[in-house]
Order: sequence, then structure tokens, then C-alpha cells
Amino acid sequence: MPAAEAAPGDPASMDRGTVDHGAVDHGAMDHGTMDHSAMDHTSGGEAPPSPGPDMETPPPPQAASGPPRAADAIWGADAMRASRLDLQQTHGDYNLFWFQADRAEMQVRDGADGYLWDLQGFYGGTTHKFWFKSEGEGSFGEAIEDLEIQALYSLAVAPFFDLQAGVRQDLAGPDTTHAVVGIQGLVPYMFEVDAALFLSHRGDLTARLEAELDQRVTQSILIQPRAELNLSAQDVPQLGIGAGIDSFEVGVRLRYEIIREIAPYIGVEQTWRAGRSADFARARGEDPSVTNFVAGIRLWF
Repeated sequence: MPAAEAAPGDPASMDRGTVDHGAVDHGAMDHGTMDHSAMDHTSGGEAPPSPGPDMETPPPPQAASGPPRAADAIWGADAMRASRLDLQQTHGDYNLFWFQADRAEMQVRDGADGYLWDLQGFYGGTTHKFWFKSEGEGSFGEAIEDLEIQALYSLAVAPFFDLQAGVRQDLAGPDTTHAVVGIQGLVPYMFEVDAALFLSHRGDLTARLEAELDQRVTQSILIQPRAELNLSAQDVPQLGIGAGIDSFEVGVRLRYEIIREIAPYIGVEQTWRAGRSADFARARGEDPSVTNFVAGIRLWF
């Protein structure tokens, strides 16, 4: 029977191969009385719809129907109170103290061997902190060449980034106080960045940019490339700093974590002084290009 003459609601009697769909009056068909389960939808060449993924162990329907503190029913509210308080204190915005000796090392070089430290830490919550830093270096048997301490207010301004402002005091060489503003955080690909501007009480403007990356080789061994760039807006002869690029350091350290908090390391670092800073170094009888072989320890708690 031609499709145009087929009775509405009698799809079984249709010969789809001979159906003239253009001639079919779909408006006259009673779809509500059709038995779609009896239809062979695949015979027209169309792929069946995907049933979607199957869950091997779907959650039971009772999974979200229990009381909010079900453990109280088993252990008692008094026994659970201490655990619940500890959970609140260790997973919220609470104050804590953190200290890190990023570099505490001995440096072996041509001429007098030396030492260096780079410490920092904070006390505060996730948004507001008091941050402190100290860096210094010198040669064995001689007076400390550089020693600085910073006291900073730190405000979290973005995920993994703090805006910092405060004071830096130089305690070696000419007595100098600096106002500090900077930013410290973690950029994509896990580079740790610390950048700061320093304005001394004499009006000298300098800047420092540090970047380092912890690259894990094994569960206990890490390799850490590191770079530091120091800039100055003007000559500062009393500090031996020239305008432009003052100094540039690149180094790499291989660290072994005895435990996460304690990790000795070895490495090598190259330092260059540029422009007028190199001239000031030569005038003091120093080499503007120095290679240091280092051994030290990194620790935090």
C-alpha cells in the first residue's frame, strides 16, 4: 500500500523504502497512539543514541540521606568535639608562623672563600601577614660585606601572590634605610618570583628581581635553577652601585631532601657586575665576574 494511503498510527504496515515522505501528512498522524517501542528505528540506517557511560559502583541512594554529624551517633558528641575543633583550626584562616632558610651556604671561589644566607618567614593568616627577610654574605676572616633585614606587611592580592611593603635596613657598610614595595608569589610553571623596589633615605632608587624553580628529579632529589637581577636608577658610589644593571647572578643547585624540611645541597653560581658597578668593583681590587661553588642546606618549619 502506498505510504500516502497508509492508515495513521499503523507504522508496522509501512514500507519505508517506498515511502514518499514529502507526500505524508504528518499533521494528520496520531503520534500519541503510536507504539514507538515496536518500531525498528535502526532500519532507516540511523545510529542508535549512545546510552552513556555505565558506573560500575554507583553511589547508593542513601549516601546523602544521613545526619550531618553521623560520627556523633557512634562515638558520642563529647568524643568528637576535640576532633571537630582541630578540623576548624587547621582548615581555616588562622595565624601561623613559617620560617625558611632558602640558602645557608659556604662558597668556594678563587681567592677568599665566603658564605651567604638568605632567610625569610612570616606570621599571619592567609590574607594578612608580617613578613621578614634577611640576606647577607661575606668572606671568611673579613668583615661582613652585605647584611640586610626587611620587615614587611604582606597582603594577598591574588591566588599565590602577595603585595608587600615595609622597611629594609642595611647593617653592613654605609648605614642605609630603604622603603620597600614588592610582590612575591608563584607564576605559571611553578616559578617562584620575588620582585621589589627600594627607595633609600638618600633618595636612591634600586630594584631586585629573583626567580627560581624547584624541579623534582626523584621523590628526594631536586634541581633548582635560580637567577637574580639587581638594577639601579642612578650611580651610588658609596655603595659601589652603578646606574643600570648593577649585577646579574645565575646558578643551579642540586638538593637532596633527607626529609621535606631538611635538604642539603651543592651547586655552582656565576655572578657578573656590569657597567659602572664593574668599574667600582675593579677600583676596590675585586673581580667583577666571580664563579662560586656552593654547598649548603635548605630548611623550613
